[in-house]
Amino acid sequence: MPLPILAATSEARCGYVILIMAIYWMTEAVPVAVTALIPVFAFPLLGVLDTGSVCIVYMKETNMMFLGGLTVAIAVEHCNLHKRIALKVILLVGQSPRMLMAGFMMTTMFLSMWISNTASTAMMVPIVEAILAELYTTHTEKTEDMTGTQGDLRVAPVHVSQMELVPTDGEQYAPDVPNGKADTQVSIQHPTETKSEKQPAREERTMGLTSTPPNEECRALRDMCFLATAYSANVGGTGSVTGTGPNLVTMGVLASTYSEPTGLNFLSWMLFNVPGMLICVFLAWVWLQIRFLGLFWNKKKRSLMETSAEKKAAVKRLVQSKYDDLGPMRFQEAVVLTLFIILVLLWLFRAPEFIAGWSKIFHDAFGVDVDDATPAMLIVFLLFALPAKLDFWCFRKPGDPERDPEDRNSCLTWEAVQQKIPWGVVLLLGGGFAMAEGAKVSGLSSWLGQQLYVFNGVNPIVIVLVVSFVTAMATEVASNSATASIIMPVLNELALNIQVNPLYLMLPATICCSYAFMLPVATPPNAIVFSAAKMRSSEMMNAGIVMNIVCVIVINVMINTLGVAIFDLNTMPSWANSSLIATPAP
Repeated sequence: MPLPILAATSEARCGYVILIMAIYWMTEAVPVAVTALIPVFAFPLLGVLDTGSVCIVYMKETNMMFLGGLTVAIAVEHCNLHKRIALKVILLVGQSPRMLMAGFMMTTMFLSMWISNTASTAMMVPIVEAILAELYTTHTEKTEDMTGTQGDLRVAPVHVSQMELVPTDGEQYAPDVPNGKADTQVSIQHPTETKSEKQPAREERTMGLTSTPPNEECRALRDMCFLATAYSANVGGTGSVTGTGPNLVTMGVLASTYSEPTGLNFLSWMLFNVPGMLICVFLAWVWLQIRFLGLFWNKKKRSLMETSAEKKAAVKRLVQSKYDDLGPMRFQEAVVLTLFIILVLLWLFRAPEFIAGWSKIFHDAFGVDVDDATPAMLIVFLLFALPAKLDFWCFRKPGDPERDPEDRNSCLTWEAVQQKIPWGVVLLLGGGFAMAEGAKVSGLSSWLGQQLYVFNGVNPIVIVLVVSFVTAMATEVASNSATASIIMPVLNELALNIQVNPLYLMLPATICCSYAFMLPVATPPNAIVFSAAKMRSSEMMNAGIVMNIVCVIVINVMINTLGVAIFDLNTMPSWANSSLIATPAP
């Protein structure tokens, strides 16, 4: 369209570029990562920003923190530490179907706070499948006649081979997309689909993992457990700054807009979002039982949730056998776990505000500001520098084989990082930052602020509620990071013009970008469980729309209670004026 030629102002030309990017992100006419590169050529050619100014925002401090956090998460996957955590939690919570589902949800939620929700879901799927195969057997033993006919799903009480977990090395699903929809064509290869024809016995032993449930009650149990896993992965990403793309987009927009600290840091983010995350996961656990078992369970559904002591013991032995197969914790796992804990502590206490953080030491000594990317990259360096095993000359015994000179003996290899880093998401975040920078420099942000003044006088509680629902619906059909990149600068301007704390509008919208529960294509966890469970679309939509409503209500309650207490949202903060562009009177 000839709009850039007809437009006489820089604001209009910038708006044209942003409109094109928004449409391409929503329709995925080209890959979303490629759409994110449009500002590199469009802004200079239309006179909005010079090339150097555009390119530099693609690797801001927020993106470096994201890369650092993601690399540490890859190290956790690389040494199978996440699998050890998952199996241990399932062992501890109990073996009844209800408690197993709670175990699936708590494990997936925790892992998704730190590693990609795609990876955490794909890792949990084969675990859930194997345990469900045992529970199917339990139900068929109770419901079939006395002739002993069990159907194709009759399996031995304990199948060690059922827990042959599909390796989370990127082969069975699309490249890791941290809680985003940059790659929604996700497919799962079930264990039997990856075996060769030369292994018929092994395929027969794992038949219970991919066969159709014997009846509707077992189908309900399967859909319930798989949806619980997907919901927990989506909600879990909201618990930490690095958990999902929209969180980083919001942090980046605030950092590029205001020169003073906004009070939103790693610690305050967790203090606000972790309680809401736990509430949403608990309500999901309750809602899924109501949805698939009914408010008042009938006899058949009640028997589905009850298992004998023998079957509980069989499930426990099943999980225990795979946990034992991992062996004792290796030196590599201990190093990765220690570095992971150190990184989280460094993030939490860098600038907690209620006390002087450790970054103040360097500010007082050298006059430099140390942000979250610095400890992240320090830990990443140590992951490549520290050994995976104590294979030095002083530990070697006579007769030990010589070490391979090409073995670097490091906790993390560059090959693993290169394979698993979702570079498309890095570009997507950078494109959002470039879009926000162009809007600020061109004056589009100021113009937009004038238009949004019509909302002045509307109760902010109503605005937050409407924005939350609109965002939750938009993220069902568009990438959550792209949705955040489009809406966050707008909400920031709206807040400034109606004299409301920007965090009051931006935080709920950021969290709602992760509330994609309705459609299989909405987010990779949904696509993974939809494929693995061979679920009906109607089931996912009927369960998901209630989850969307419940979670939106929870975040609105949280922002008006806990959020007000933590961030003092009832007052206009002084930092809002630190780089505020003068807004014309209405």
